[in-house]
Amino acid sequence: MTRQVLTLPSARMRLSAPRAVTAVLVAVLLLAGVLAAGPAPAVASGQRIGPGVQMFTKGAQCTANFVFKDRRGRTFVGYAAHCAGKGDSSQTNGCHTASWPLGTRVVFRTGANLLTGGSVLGHGTLRYSSWIAMHRAHTTGAATCAYNDLALVQVDRADLHLVDPTVPVLGGPTGVADPPAVGRKAYTYGASSLRGGQAKQGTVQSRGRWTSEVFTSSPGIPGDSGSGFMTAGGKAFGVLSTLAVFPDTGSNGVGSLAREMAFAARHGVAGLRLVHGRTAFAAPGTLAGLG
Repeated sequence: MTRQVLTLPSARMRLSAPRAVTAVLVAVLLLAGVLAAGPAPAVASGQRIGPGVQMFTKGAQCTANFVFKDRRGRTFVGYAAHCAGKGDSSQTNGCHTASWPLGTRVVFRTGANLLTGGSVLGHGTLRYSSWIAMHRAHTTGAATCAYNDLALVQVDRADLHLVDPTVPVLGGPTGVADPPAVGRKAYTYGASSLRGGQAKQGTVQSRGRWTSEVFTSSPGIPGDSGSGFMTAGGKAFGVLSTLAVFPDTGSNGVGSLAREMAFAARHGVAGLRLVHGRTAFAAPGTLAGLG
């Protein structure tokens, strides 16, 4: 039996699953109208750029995963490469799907929802996309093409003072790790403009070299794409990339961050490293109300 997956779309893109279209089409159209209405309010005191911030690329909204630096001292915020892709939600192969070019501008926002465009926090520039890198390297490996889904947005110099690498609610990350074993807990924070910010916990259902499946009682939805996943110890291990539609409806496809970072380091982002959070990761027993 063939397992079907969709690239988890941004808040502007269509879902390919027919039943999902009815559920989100009106919300997407409303959101598009809000974002086209005009400039957002000025940045509010205490807001920051980092994990969980909403990122808009050509109008499409995704969620930031973690903060990174490279050997040149540049500061990046990560999300999924498909967030800057030009394909629809059924096109999950990064080696075959077109992307917006490096140099594309990205806007960091907070509080965007169906009623408001939220507040503009700052701006950045797309500097690395695994999809573009795989095109240039003529990558052919099936698993790599399907699950290598990381992009890096360099934060503008004027906005660097707003960068905070800490994951909202959860704290951390405390480092980078391989995906947890099957049955282990995983933690994530998504900020879809269709649902708002939400910390969730889940359980690893399967574990491969390039991707793991993590089930959460409240699965990822459009706009959550790119959000980061952490182990029970607070180490970053994955990037939300795909949503299974059959037979494991609702499970989250999470790319291996360690492999994605290693690929980036070999293809133009030398010395790439994760920036640790400023506060400790919250022990699972202290978290309440997670999906």
